This record gives sequence, structure tokens and C-alpha cells, in this order.
Amino acid sequence: MTTENTFPRNGRRVIFYLLYDERGNVDDYIPYKLERLRPFAEHIVVIVNGTVTDAGRATLDRVADEVWLRDNIGFDVGGYAMALEQFGEERLSAFDELILMNYTWFGPVRPFEPLFERMNALEVGFWGITDHGPTDPNPLSLKGVMPSHIQSHWIAARRSLFVSEEWKRYWREMPAITSYSESILHHESRFTEYFEKQGHAYAVAYPHEDYAPSMHPAFDNAMTLLDDGCPVLKRRPFFHDPLYLDREAIIGRWLVESATSTGYPERFIWQSMTRSATAKVLHTNASMMEILPSQEVGYDRERPLRTVAIVHAYYDDMMDELLDRLATIPATFDLVVTTTTDEKADSIRATIARRHDVPIGRSEVRLVESNRGRDQSAFYVTCRDVLLSGEYELVVKIHSKRSAQDGQAGTFFKRQQLENLLESAGYTANVFGLFQREPGLGVVYPPMIHIGYPTMGNAWFTNFDFAEEVKEMLGIRVALDESSPLAPYGGMFIARPEALAVLADHEWDFGQYAAEGKYGDGTLSHVQERLVTYAAAELGYHTRTVANTGYAAISHTFLEYKLDQMSAGLNGYAYDQVHAMRPLVRLVDGGQLRVIAYLILRFHPILSKMLLVATKPLRARRRRQRKAANKIRRDSRTE
Repeated sequence: MTTENTFPRNGRRVIFYLLYDERGNVDDYIPYKLERLRPFAEHIVVIVNGTVTDAGRATLDRVADEVWLRDNIGFDVGGYAMALEQFGEERLSAFDELILMNYTWFGPVRPFEPLFERMNALEVGFWGITDHGPTDPNPLSLKGVMPSHIQSHWIAARRSLFVSEEWKRYWREMPAITSYSESILHHESRFTEYFEKQGHAYAVAYPHEDYAPSMHPAFDNAMTLLDDGCPVLKRRPFFHDPLYLDREAIIGRWLVESATSTGYPERFIWQSMTRSATAKVLHTNASMMEILPSQEVGYDRERPLRTVAIVHAYYDDMMDELLDRLATIPATFDLVVTTTTDEKADSIRATIARRHDVPIGRSEVRLVESNRGRDQSAFYVTCRDVLLSGEYELVVKIHSKRSAQDGQAGTFFKRQQLENLLESAGYTANVFGLFQREPGLGVVYPPMIHIGYPTMGNAWFTNFDFAEEVKEMLGIRVALDESSPLAPYGGMFIARPEALAVLADHEWDFGQYAAEGKYGDGTLSHVQERLVTYAAAELGYHTRTVANTGYAAISHTFLEYKLDQMSAGLNGYAYDQVHAMRPLVRLVDGGQLRVIAYLILRFHPILSKMLLVATKPLRARRRRQRKAANKIRRDSRTE
């Protein structure tokens, strides 16, 4: 028997889909989702908070019945309120169900059919996909209890609810929403309790009670939800604090594998998340490091990629060593070598001529106008035409790294770079295979160097402020990671030229690089090195790091020991340790003051909180002073 609170066999459903993208893009996961919702919805309205590109608008027009643009005011609550008013009560009353839905999830990662079949039969006033359990105290207001509530990425209301006076009153009395917290307090966490008290029954497809003790299964138990057939995968696990995921053992890589195991396109996840998550956070949460074997296991020799190797050989006596590495490339490639003198150029040409074992197609040796900027200027200035030619699918960038001033650490650094990019024929074929399988993969390079160099937690060094300036100049809106960037330290990588377009399109000149003798942190070369991944991400390309099995063993054991020693004496998870210690550490420069900060934190937590409040102006002033000092240092190095 059908009642007003069940969904009729031939019922009419309308979806209000809220979309926001700061660039106005419509990523591919959006039309994919809406196309697969179409069999269950007679009418789809897309509400765009903000702007949309012409291409994005064309995409939405193809999959939606109506597309409405509005100013980005009021978050999704404001968008729904506008849509309800514009759609109109009379028009809405002709439908049996309204779904308020937003863009914050990927799907369907499992079929929609079982979900709709099950929920259609329920006699309820409203229903949702997932809910959040009660939280005491309310984490936003810090008082009272946040009630159990359906999460706002999917709330379905039956006609009995949306034609009621209490529905009209709820939206009429909704206050102006000016923050994410307000949207939770005044809508998401309020909606369920408000209408339940008005006598409207509700249901949750995957209720938190089924995943006890979790209060937030859409996040904390996302893997189990997928196993249970949930068609929705939230985006949050890919951009949330990695230390939280570590504490809760939420493995983003497994979520991706599970979601894509039934055919969901993996590239949709990377295309969306590379632009909205900071690179190192995404790289960590999704475990985007590949440890590859020396045996060829993942390369299609029937689909070779057109490749050029660009090599800066300041030390021409290293050319044989570099060619040994390039010889592992699994197909014929073109070679462009840059160097600084005619004598070195002649030596390099002679070396190339006798190396018949290397599968080189065309080769060219170019003289750089200046060695200011070293391998970076050689790449982006001297070889700019190669990068922009459109002739190649991949570019391999290596150089004659010696770092003699660093002693044994310099030797290790060179091996870490070359052996994790071009270790052996089988290994390099596997690296190239990643690009064959992942059309959105833009850049691949070795993991952050941390043995022999104090990079962990500090790898921006004095480059951050200048990087922000260059990022803004280039139009990169992807946020930079705070402590250390995800970057090809050492300047060696394999990339799609189109993924480098933001950096390569710009007309750099040698005068912008530090003079020889003033090369170092805070200069353009080091900033370009650190912006590669962020520039690629702005265009929707993701990054992976790669390592051979031997290096992975060396790196992991040292990392494990260092983390163990740094955590000694600090109780709790890394999440608790870091978030308690970081503000005090940032307050001081090091030495005895850091020891004092540690002792205060360890034994006087209340005093540490008081100090953080009292020293807030001092910390702000120190940030301004560091920024000014970095600018003076950078300007002096370009003279």
C-alpha cells in the first residue's frame, strides 16, 4: 500500500544539486554523477554558488534541466533557500520527493539502484544517506549536545514534509549564513531534530548505530560503508589532517582501490582533489608513493610514449653516468643536453656519439646563455621551446648533480635522485607504465630527501614567501603546504610537458635568477623546484613519488627511528603531540628555548595554553619580520 510518506512506483523526484568551485570548473565527477542519478530523478536543478566557466556551463546544460547561478553567499544553505524560492511552492508540490544534494562526494561508487529501492519503500517524511551521532559537548558552540543528524550532502524530503507549514517556516526563519560553522549549527545539525520534533519520521540508509562506536561513519568508517554497498564516497578523507587519518587508521589508498574496483574512474578523484587539497596532504592521505620492483611488471610496449630527455651537464665528465641511467628508458627517446662552454659541448657530443647502447633518436647539445639558475634556467629558458613544442608526451629532467660541498650526503643525494627515477630497465619501464595507466598523472619524482639533510619539517627553508609571490604571479590558486612542500628536491623528475605548462608558458629570463656565488634558498631556482607539483595541480594533474625497494628499506627504517626518538616522552598519538607542540615550537628559534617550550608543554599544559594566547601578537610580528628579511635576502642575490 502506498501512503503519502512512501515514494510511489511511478513517483516524481526532483534534485537540487549545489555546486561550488573557486575556479568555476565543473570536474568530470559531476556530470558522471548527475547522469547516473537521471534514471531516479525526473528533474535536476543545479545551483552554482559563484561562477562557472563556459565549458563548465555547457557540461551542466547537458546533464541538468536547469542551471542557476548565484553569488557565493550563504554556503549550500543559501543555495537551497534560493532554489526553493525560485522553483516555487506550487511547482514543487507536483513532485513526490525533493533531494537536497551537494558536490562534496564522489559517486556512484556502488550502484544507486539498491539504495533507492530500499528507501522508496519506507514510510518517512525524510531520509538521508549517512548521519552523524550525538556529540557532547557541541564541538562548534562548546555547550550543550550536538544532536544526531542526517548529513547535508544528501537529504531527501517527501511531499508530506516540503508542503508543510513547518518546512516553510524553517526556511523562512533561516538566519543569514556567513561561515561553515554557522551552516552546521543552523542547518545540518538542526534539520533532523527540528523536523522530527514536528512529527516527521526519518530514516538513514547507513545509520551510525550500525557502525558503533563511530559517531561519523561517512568519514571514520568509509571503507565499511563501501563494503556495505554505500554509493557515496566523501571527499573529506583526501584533504583532512593526515594525522587524524593516522590516529583513526583511515587509509585513503584503500578507499580509492575499493571505489574503483567496481568501475568508478580513478582519474575523477585525482582531477578534483589535486586542485582542492594541498599536495602533501593528498599525497599522504592517498598514499601516493609507489615502491616499484626492478622487474618489468606494468609497462605496455605496444604503446610507447614519445619522450625527450633534457639534461643539464655542467659537469661534462658525468655524461657517461647520466647516459647509463637514460639507457634504462624503455623506448627510443630524443636527447637535449645543455652545458656552459664550447669545450664541454664538444666533450658531450663525443660521449653521445660513442654510446650506441643508449636508444637515442635525435640529439642536440645547447649552450646556456648564463649559468645563473643552473639546471632550472637551462630547463625553463634554454629549453622552453622543447617543452612547448607539443611533440612529446613525457620529458625526463636530470642533471649532473655533484654537491661536492656536502660530502657523503651529496653522494647519497645524487644516488637517491637517479636511482629512484631510472634505476634499471625494468624499474624505469614500470615508472613509464604509471603514465600509461593514469592519464591525469602529471609528475613523478623521488620522495623527499631526509637522510643527510635537515629537510623534515623545514624544507621550505627561506623559500615560502617568495613561492607565494611567484604562485600569485603565475595564477596558481592551489594552496601551498605549510611545513614542507611536496616537491622534486634535487630538481630531477619525469613529467608530461602539458603538466608543466604554468611554469613553461611564462617567459623567464636569466636575470631573474641568482648570480653565481649567490645561489641558494630564497632564490628563483629553489622556488621553481618547489612549485612543480602545485603548478601541475592547478591544471588538474596529480603527482606521485617513486622509490625502488632498496631505497624504500633504507628510508623507512631511518624515518621510523627518527619519529620514535622525536616522540619519546610525549604521550598520545602523533595527532595530539603535533597539535600541542607546534605552536610553541614556532614561537622560538631553537636551542634552549625549544627545550623550555617542550618542558612547559610536557608538564604544564595549562600554562602552555596561556602562553599561546599571550604571545599571539609576538608571533605575528615575527612572521612579518621573517617575510621582510627574506625579501631583502632574495633581492640581494639577484644583483
